[in-house]
Amino acid sequence: MDEVQDRAQDGQDEQEQAKSGPVDRATTGPFDEAEANAVRPYVNLGGVKILPREGLQLRLEVEESTQRVVAVGLDYAGSTLQVQPFAAPRSTGLWHEIRHQIADQIAKQGGTTKLTVGPFGPELLAEIPAAAPGQPTGRRLARFVGVDGPRWFLRGVIAGDGVVNPEAAAKIEDLFRSIVVVRGNTPMPPRDLIPLVVPQSSTGPVESGPLNV
Repeated sequence: MDEVQDRAQDGQDEQEQAKSGPVDRATTGPFDEAEANAVRPYVNLGGVKILPREGLQLRLEVEESTQRVVAVGLDYAGSTLQVQPFAAPRSTGLWHEIRHQIADQIAKQGGTTKLTVGPFGPELLAEIPAAAPGQPTGRRLARFVGVDGPRWFLRGVIAGDGVVNPEAAAKIEDLFRSIVVVRGNTPMPPRDLIPLVVPQSSTGPVESGPLNV
């Protein structure tokens, strides 16, 4: 019996270490810097590059205590997409393990999650408590997606129309696919956030906040 349990545990460990993402990721995205089209006019945010498109607004989420940029928010086609790039091992992935941790965190907040399969592989559909004036028991829906790339992991959180409307979902998924992750050569522990920076203009840094790109 113990041997059977050990084999089952080994299988689970192997799954949690495996990379997760589309089989054609290198050609359809999200892209590694080495795979991206060098002539496209990307907005350079350090750890990620964003391809401009009509109607896209970009927001930088800044940690108050350190003034460090910790996430990129994208508003597009009635949806929002928050992205964060993390360092990862070369040969193993992070998404299978991180997905379980996200589900545990949401459960502790009184929310629920459902494992589904989308265009990027396994993802979580979450109902998260979101109290609002006059609606103390309000809830919001979100999709948590993740892709393991070469030495990086890209996490996305989709909210708005892209959770419930297939047409809007296709548009925000296409935006996620177009993102380029810039891992760099600096040694970093797995799970560390790849540094994000405020984009530069010809006159200096662009202020954080909504930006039409």
